[in-house]
Amino acid sequence: MTEQRKKLTLPGLFKKAAEGKPITWLTCYDYPTAYLQEQAGVDMILVGDSLGMTMLGYDSTLPVTMDDMIRHSAAVRRGAPNTWVVGDMPYMSYQPSNETAVRSAGRFMAEAGCDSIKLEGGAAVCDRIRAIVDAGIPTIGHLGLTPQSVSSLGGFRLQGKSAATAKKILDDAKALEEAGAFMILLELVPDRLCKLVTERAKNCLIMSLGSGLDAHGQLLIYHDAFALYPKFKPRMAKVFADAGSVIRQGLEAYVKEVTEKTFPAPENWFGMTDDEYNELLSML
Repeated sequence: MTEQRKKLTLPGLFKKAAEGKPITWLTCYDYPTAYLQEQAGVDMILVGDSLGMTMLGYDSTLPVTMDDMIRHSAAVRRGAPNTWVVGDMPYMSYQPSNETAVRSAGRFMAEAGCDSIKLEGGAAVCDRIRAIVDAGIPTIGHLGLTPQSVSSLGGFRLQGKSAATAKKILDDAKALEEAGAFMILLELVPDRLCKLVTERAKNCLIMSLGSGLDAHGQLLIYHDAFALYPKFKPRMAKVFADAGSVIRQGLEAYVKEVTEKTFPAPENWFGMTDDEYNELLSML
């Protein structure tokens, strides 16, 4: 997809879901990758706080700041002007109060040009969602494996396996929709639970991350999909192209050619005329 496409809108997302066409969603954190994703026709980009791990090398998402998120979100917006861009609210940017939440969400919209924001949690964050939505900011919920709460969830593991915990996720999804969320991400929950949530959603899009096919679309972490994160490969990810291997081979070739003085070659540098060079020598 090389031609300029029209700006994707909220009605456009709902129209796509109504037509039974899955919504495509990837994480992204920088300008050149955002450009490529828009050219490929990706519907939505999540500037995730996962950048703490994939881009900044932390072991969790918790150290990520609002300034980190704004800087990366703005870069993504410049690279993908017509894609629906979602700013991910980092840890403690919304938990303290409604005012804190609205102010943080507003920064994503005003400073980075995002189209919507995402925050984690169920019924406990509904007051925050109402306040953000009342401020005119489209809002996405996030249930199941919520990385900011990973310590209380017992690690990066499947959520909603038991009937009781699955019922809690169902109830939370309904609460988020009633609070005004237009979309909910279900991360790492059983596929049948994802199907139930999707079937029961009335005016809310449901997206899956490792939660099966029965949602309105799929989210994947870009660095997992292209083998660019060295620490681990989650089961829910598929490697669509081993970019990490290609880049590593290129780096090895660069080191070899510089070491052997085969790079740079004459076509890689610039010269000057003999007359100018001789004049330079006469000045010394």
